[in-house]
Formats: sequence, C-alpha cells, structure tokens
Amino acid sequence: MTSRDFGLTETQRDIRAMAADFADREIAPHAREWDRAERVDPAVPKRLGELGFLGLTIPERYGGVEADVLSYVLATEELGRGDSSVRGIVSVSLGLVTKTIAAHGTEAQCEEWIPRLVSGEALGCFALTEPGTGSDAGSLTTRATPDGGDWIIDGGKMFITNGTVADVALTFARTSERGVTAFLVPTASDGLTATEIHGKLGLRGQATAELSFEGVRVADSARLGPVDRGLGIALGALSRGRISVAAGAVGLAQAALDAAVGYTAQREQFGRSVASFQLVQELLADSEVDIRASRLLTHQVARMADAGVPPKEYATDASVAKYHASEAAVRVSNNCLQTFGGYGFIDEYPVGKYLRDARVLTLYEGTSQVQKLIIGRSLTGVNAMT
Repeated sequence: MTSRDFGLTETQRDIRAMAADFADREIAPHAREWDRAERVDPAVPKRLGELGFLGLTIPERYGGVEADVLSYVLATEELGRGDSSVRGIVSVSLGLVTKTIAAHGTEAQCEEWIPRLVSGEALGCFALTEPGTGSDAGSLTTRATPDGGDWIIDGGKMFITNGTVADVALTFARTSERGVTAFLVPTASDGLTATEIHGKLGLRGQATAELSFEGVRVADSARLGPVDRGLGIALGALSRGRISVAAGAVGLAQAALDAAVGYTAQREQFGRSVASFQLVQELLADSEVDIRASRLLTHQVARMADAGVPPKEYATDASVAKYHASEAAVRVSNNCLQTFGGYGFIDEYPVGKYLRDARVLTLYEGTSQVQKLIIGRSLTGVNAMT
C-alpha cells in the first residue's frame, strides 16, 4: 500500500482509478492540442457526465452519484493531472453550481436543472466576479430590480469559467443597499451576452467569458434562496470550491513531477543521466514534499466536509489547503520546468503548460492574499481588511 492509498476505502480507490484511466486515455493525449486551439473538445462534458464525474456527491434521484467529498477530491486530482482546463469544467459546473442548487434549491429547481447538469447535457457557470470587484464579493454592482412577479438584472461579470458554453448562470446580484440575491439565469435569456476572453496565460482550453446583463428578465421562481441572502450562498460555495481547486492543484503538480522524473531518467548530460545530479534530485525531492503536504491538507478538509462539518466551520481549513496547494503547484511546476532545461520552454513538452496553468490557481476563487487574510483573521480574531 502506498501513502496515496492509506485510509481510502475500496470505493474511493475505484473512483480514483476510473478518473485516472479517463485522464490518461481521453484527456492528457489531447491537452496540448486543446491548449493551442484554446478550446476543449465540446464532446468532453458529455463524456464526463456519462462516467458520473459531473454527478459526484449528488443524490441518485437526480441522476447523481452518491459519493463522499473525498471521492470527489480524488477524482478531481486525477482530472487536474490530465488537464486543468477539464478539471475546471467539473469544478465550476458541479462544484459551484450543481452542488449549490442541490443545497439551496427548491424541488422544482432541482428537478429542472440537476439531471441535465449531472448528465453533461447542460453546464453551469458561477457568475460572481465583476470587472471592479474581483476579491471583494460584497461590493457587487450588478443589480436585480423587482418588476411585478419578475426580476430585471443589469450589470456585468468577468472571468466567468464556462461562460460561453453554460446553459445556466448562477448569478449574484444586488437587491438592496446591503443585500445580494442568487438567481438561476438561463444563458439563452434575452439581454444576456457572453463574450469569450482570449489570450490567457494558462487554462487556454477552458472557456472563460465576460457576461453582460442588459435588462435580463427572470421569474421569481429563478431566485435561489431568500432575497438578500445570496452572499452567504456564494461564500459557502466558494468554501466548498476551494477544496476542488486544491485537489486540482495537487493533480497538476503530480503531473509536472511525473513528467520531470521521466525526462531526467532518460536525458543524458556530461555522460550520465540527468537524474543522477544532486541538484536535480533536490528539485524533485522538494516537489515531492510539496505535493504530499498539499494532498494531506486537501484530504483533511474533504474528510471534515464528509463528517458533516458546515462549510463556514471548515472555511479556514479550505483556505489553508487552497493557499498551500496552489502556491505549491507553482513551485513544483517551476522546479520541474528547470529540469527540462531549454526544452521546458517549448510546448512540445508539457511542463511549460503546467506552469502557465498553475499560475491562475493562486488567483481565482480567492487570491493567495485573500486566503492569507482569512487564515490570519481566524488566528487573531481581527479583520485585517477593515
């Protein structure tokens, strides 16, 4: 038994093995092509649905797979090892949208959206970030105004994963001076426009968009949760989502290390294997330690969620895991690129992509600086942001 297997059930190992096989066979061989084209094969979401990856932790009555959070983390790590762009599709559509509908939606909302989302027939996007309010979720300017029995939404969102391919946007809009409300907005709604963002440093295969809401009308039945209580819904989703980002970061780092170990074993310099040089082994050893620590932190918070700990009570633990794993992914991919020398700088080899993809993990779902503030506030009881 390896350290990666310790404490896992047979079901958890089976889910991880299935995700690993899918990543090796159907994702990794195409990752460079998708990166260059800035587009993941549109058939991938349906395949993710067929295999159950878009339904992990969702009740069977909606077509989901009643797995625990640790199983979801294990699968997410393997998908991240295959391609972070594919992992991002799952993390957002399932982790931020489907799970939030399951947690806060009415039965009608669950029946309308969840079966389509878990099957891959539909995808969701999480419309929270705005051009001027990246980390400051409480300062949203997108507004939802009541109009009879409907709501009219006006405003804009930025850096929205799945934005151009989603069928439903979980949208957060201001409904009072201090209150924010969540809405399930069909992306085909009149007045809603999605514009794809090109030229990204990493995650190029993943659809990222700017959303514009111009008089978008939705019925009150599209409202998710109580009026003015949407910010709590968003923050709870992000606490859960940070577990997924941490797991994806572990997978990316593992892929970078696997590539570096394989390359240095076969590459020769000065008449011997590159792997035999002490400083190269130091880079690999540091990377292995970073990965193991990140994996343990991520598994710990997943087990807390499985034990029934509410998201607000494991929010700091999620921030610790997300902060460490995302920063470690940058360090590891940078170290591993170094072992490739000049070859690491061209995309014929995978490590350059790993470094580019890793960098954004320190930015979205709360920057590393925001995670530090959350951790520091937990330690001191003092809010350093005010």
